[in-house]
This record gives sequence, C-alpha cells and structure tokens, in this order.
Amino acid sequence: MGGEEFRFVGEAFDSNYIAPLGPQVDAFEREFSEYIGLKHSAALSSGTAAMHMALRCLDLGPDDEVFASTLTFIGSVTPALFEGATPVLIDCDRESWNMDTGLLEEELERCERHGKLPRAVVPTDLYGQCCDLPRIVAICDRYGVPVICDSAEAIGGRFLSNRNGSHAKAQRRERENWIHAGKSARAAVFSFNGNKILTTSGGGMLASDDGELIARARKLSQQAREDFPHYEHRELGYNYRMSNVLAAIGRGQLRVLDQRVKRKREIFEVYRKALAGVPGIQFMPEPEWSRSNRWLTVVLITPDEFGVDREALRLALEAENIEARPVWKPMHLQPVFEVSNGGPPVPSSRATEGVEARRMLNGKSYKARVVGGRVAEDLFDRGLCLPSGTGMSEGDLDRVVGTILKSRVRVRQP
Repeated sequence: MGGEEFRFVGEAFDSNYIAPLGPQVDAFEREFSEYIGLKHSAALSSGTAAMHMALRCLDLGPDDEVFASTLTFIGSVTPALFEGATPVLIDCDRESWNMDTGLLEEELERCERHGKLPRAVVPTDLYGQCCDLPRIVAICDRYGVPVICDSAEAIGGRFLSNRNGSHAKAQRRERENWIHAGKSARAAVFSFNGNKILTTSGGGMLASDDGELIARARKLSQQAREDFPHYEHRELGYNYRMSNVLAAIGRGQLRVLDQRVKRKREIFEVYRKALAGVPGIQFMPEPEWSRSNRWLTVVLITPDEFGVDREALRLALEAENIEARPVWKPMHLQPVFEVSNGGPPVPSSRATEGVEARRMLNGKSYKARVVGGRVAEDLFDRGLCLPSGTGMSEGDLDRVVGTILKSRVRVRQP
C-alpha cells in the first residue's frame, strides 16, 4: 500500500457507500481514464470480467472466432468461450514475446480467402511488455476487425506511438510519442488482482475512447437493468461491478503507480547487472519501441550453457523459500483445449500433449485452433519469473541472485 488508500477507504465508510457503485467508483474511473489517456472507463470485479464485457459488446456468437495470444493467462481467452466463440491461438515473436504480427497478418489473409474473418483480435501485453499495438491495429483495420488489448499486466507500461525518426528524437519528445498500454485499441482491459502492480485486492477496468461501448458494458455489468423504477430486464446481464471500497483502494494505488513502475524497473536492472555474463541466462527483451513496467523480471535458462534446466533452478530457489514460477503455459498446450492446426506454420507435436491429460481429467474440452506455437513452447520450457515485488530489499535481491549462482553447474567447454 502506498499510504493514501486508507484515507479514501475512510471516505467510503463515511459516505456509507459500501456496496458496488458510489462516489469512489466514479472518481476511480475518471482518474484512471486521465492516467492512461482513454476517455471512458468502467470499473469491474476482475480483468476477466472486463474482457468478457468487451467481447460481449461485440455480440459474439457460436460460429465466430477470436484471435488471441497463446502465451498468456487463461483469463484472456475464456471470455470468448463464455460467448460460444472459438479461440484461434497465435504464437509470439522473440523480439517482444507478444503476438507475432507476421503470423497474425498471414492468418487474417487466409481467413479472408476462406470468407470467414474473426470477430476480434486480443493481443496480450505480456508481463507488462507492450505488444506492437500500432502494427496490430493497422493490420486489423484493413480487415475491419476490432482489437481488444489485454493490458491486464501492463498498467504503467508504454509504447512508442510515432516511430518516425530516431529513437533518441522520440525520447526527447517523450510526452508526445510515448502512450499508455492499450491506447489505440478499440478497448483495453486491465487487472487489479492482488499480484498486479496496481491492486485493489481484486478488480479490473475496461477502458475505451468509445463511450457507447463503455456505457453498454456498464449496463451489462449491472444485470442489464433497464431504466425503470422496477427491475426490468430485456437482455441477460452480469454482476460485475466493482465495490466502492475497492475503488477507494485503487485511487490510493494510482497515486503511487509511477513509483511502483520505477521500482520494478530498478529491480530488473539489479538482476540484469548481477547476472550479466552468466552463461545460459537471458532476460526478457525490451524492444526500443516499448517501455515495459517490468511487472515481473523474467529470464530464459539454456541448460547446456547454465548447467541445470529451468525446473531445477526453480526447485533450488524453492528450497531456499524463494518463490519463482515458469512463464505462462501456452494456451494451445492446456488440457482444457482440443487444439487443431490453424494454418502455416505447422505447430510441433507438443500441441497434442493435452489429449492424454483430458482423458485423465475426464472433463469437458473446448475447440481451439493454433497458428505456430514453437516460440511460445520454447519460452515456457526455459522461462522463469523471478521475485519482483516492490517491497523487496537489496538483501532479498542479493539472496535470490546468490541462490541462482549457487545452483549453476559449470559446463565444461569442449
């Protein structure tokens, strides 16, 4: 907590607004919109709820497809399934670890030839790293396909909007050229879960320059109640609104967000400098057009060079009571999905590894298509998220680095 949260929570209690809606919600929506640069926002119960509302406002149906990043958290994909649509899971690139724009373009061209374009494209800003949103939007605009950006992890992250001229010139015109994650998409989704850089313990936000979309999402999130003195419903809605108390926490958190991003980036630099030159360790890259919030510091472990694999390193950290986790398991490898190939390039055989798991779970599976997949699979096999909390001390960071170095087995060079 940053310090001011309790003051705003006190205001919520003093006003006697405890249930969803209230002046803190109104203020949080307004202040959040001002911070990210999108005109309208709706505070909701989670990032997943925000994604659901965005897709529901596009009136998806059972015959529709939604393109999404395969290297992501499942909440980015399941809302399409809530509406009966089929996910098409697009591989990532190595430059940003986000949606591969080349594969996206190829698949949209293929879909147009077959006369069936997706109803939406949902790229993820992975671990606070902005996707190449200007290019994704430009590609999708050619086909009239809206982009809903999953910026759940990227609050405080920014990307370069105007890439003409040198990077140095752009930095000198920082206010003009660097814009917040999600801006320029039809709508952007944000999460305030307990582990996020801005937390309300649980919650999310749907933001857009489209006021009609946000108004409809707000109505649907309040059980789609019509404007009558009694409860009148002409369509199905949901109980997705944020409480006034949680919004109060969010207002306090928003005031220290820039400090949080600064500290997250400092933590990344501590790790980077301490582990620079260690064979077999690479850090998640940051393209020159992206300024990540570094929500998590993520490394790749190459066993032949480092001496042990990612899982052995994770267990070595765990033995010292240090929590680290693999990167997101790609959606096309999740047992809940029954995946088919969606077009070139052909994915590896690992895309079918969920078949046996589904048999063991004896649960329902959902149809999905995958385009590519090898890059995401490699990042999952070798990627590890290191402790990155802004409350970590220098001693904490030293302990993590020391454990990583101790776990390494020196590899003899031939």
